[in-house]
Amino acid sequence: MATATKKQKNSKSGIQLQPLGDRVVLQREESEAKTSGGILLPGSAQNKPARGQIVSVGTGRLLDDGTRGAFQVKVGDRVIFSSYAGEVFKVGEEELLLMREDDILAVIED
Repeated sequence: MATATKKQKNSKSGIQLQPLGDRVVLQREESEAKTSGGILLPGSAQNKPARGQIVSVGTGRLLDDGTRGAFQVKVGDRVIFSSYAGEVFKVGEEELLLMREDDILAVIED
């Protein structure tokens, strides 16, 4: 059985990504290069932030009755996720994360 899915376009690289099932693709926010005391940190000393923006979402979790569950997040949402969540991959110069929706802890509302 084939289902129609829409692909979300990654704005910077032009690559279209369509994660499967209950997975999402997100772009990690930039880490702070300066401490509160004004000390500049090299890239290797910076902590990778556990915040990012959703770039693309899958079709949803497959439920026991054969239907797909709705996502609680959408493209463009800023989220907080578990530090060790997801698989990191590169598309061109961009570093993206692929993770399950369950690894997302909260949506940041501005």
